[in-house]
Amino acid sequence: MRILIWGLGYVGTVSAACLARLGHEVIGIEPNLTKVEALNAGRCMIKEPGLENLISQAVTTGRLRATCDGVSLIPSAEVSLICVGTPAGADGSPVLDYVRNVAIEIGRGLRETASYHVVVLRSTVFPGTSRNILIPLLEEHSRRKAGNDFGFVANPEFMREANAINDFHTPPYTIIGELDARSGQLIESLYRQIDAPLYRISLEEAEALKLSNNAFHAVKIGFANEIGRLCDRLGVDSHALMQLVCADTKLNISSAYLKPGFAFGGSCLPKDLRSITFNARRLGLELPILDSALRSNTLQIEAARLKVHELGARRIAVLGLSFKPSTDDLRESPVISLIRDLWQDGVDVLVHDPDVQPEKMLGSNREYLERHLPQINQILCPNIADALKGCDAVVVAQKRPEFMVALQTLNGHAAVLDLVRLSEDPSLLGLSKYRGMSW
Repeated sequence: MRILIWGLGYVGTVSAACLARLGHEVIGIEPNLTKVEALNAGRCMIKEPGLENLISQAVTTGRLRATCDGVSLIPSAEVSLICVGTPAGADGSPVLDYVRNVAIEIGRGLRETASYHVVVLRSTVFPGTSRNILIPLLEEHSRRKAGNDFGFVANPEFMREANAINDFHTPPYTIIGELDARSGQLIESLYRQIDAPLYRISLEEAEALKLSNNAFHAVKIGFANEIGRLCDRLGVDSHALMQLVCADTKLNISSAYLKPGFAFGGSCLPKDLRSITFNARRLGLELPILDSALRSNTLQIEAARLKVHELGARRIAVLGLSFKPSTDDLRESPVISLIRDLWQDGVDVLVHDPDVQPEKMLGSNREYLERHLPQINQILCPNIADALKGCDAVVVAQKRPEFMVALQTLNGHAAVLDLVRLSEDPSLLGLSKYRGMSW
């Protein structure tokens, strides 16, 4: 396949060398003449282990070269990879001048060819950039229609500096955010020699994935450093501690808890977060990531409250009261906070939870319920049908099979706000008005 790489910075140069190694004919498009001349001489302007050797081999075999003008080459190529920088401005906003300019150039080249060409965005951008900015620019300057006359794919890279070549050939996965199936199919064939899981998803999902991954990495580093500062003040070996944190692959280093949904609660997480942050302040430490976790949790409850109001419901049924199924532990259950807020807003609320029986509850659990939801005896329905009868909307706060069955009996007569992703395929619920939380 003949591939044009627009931009010979870090991502572009590594991608060019590695694609040439896979047997493709690659041409780098770069306005900086010094970079062009260096690559054509088999030299590398970027410090990366093994990269200059790859470039030298590819140039020698004729599979890699560079030029300053790529517009005239588009009619003879199948793919254009946009690999230019998207730096941040002083206020944090992305500077898109480079990707805009490249899109205009590619559009001009597309105008001169009737052959099918796929434009691939490798640069990191905010979700919506491809659909709302780059594709319109390509269409304007090519006078052709994306998805019909040319293709478009968002194809984020996952290469780390100093390990980029290995990361290119053995990535965690290959992501193809496709405008249409034809675009995705061609780019899938581009990576057929890469041994990694391949996912074909939407443009926006692909754009969001790279940013989400990097944000997650930053949060992990920040979390470890905050624990390190606390351990340093306490005289605890932070490396030994974090080794044990990472040794838990059931909950800590796993997919556990990494599903967008409702707020956390229970007797442990909120209490222990407060203990860490309180004692850190007592020791003169600031732990902003941990400090913000409870604030973020409160915002998730507020987001659910606003979603209920968006449904326009005046009478709702809440399915699930404790912070998770199969327990009657109500301490710091976020559902109680949501009910209290909606009650104060004037919304009539009925609740069903098969595990909650106030007359059988004892100790701090009962005291918490009576203090935070004194009207519980008036709104709790032992029978789920009584809770659903006459409601405008249903809020699902626990993942239970019987709740799914109950929703299927609504026949679209009530809207549903699902806080827990009751079904991976919401269409199976047969609901006409369905909303999820954070997804």
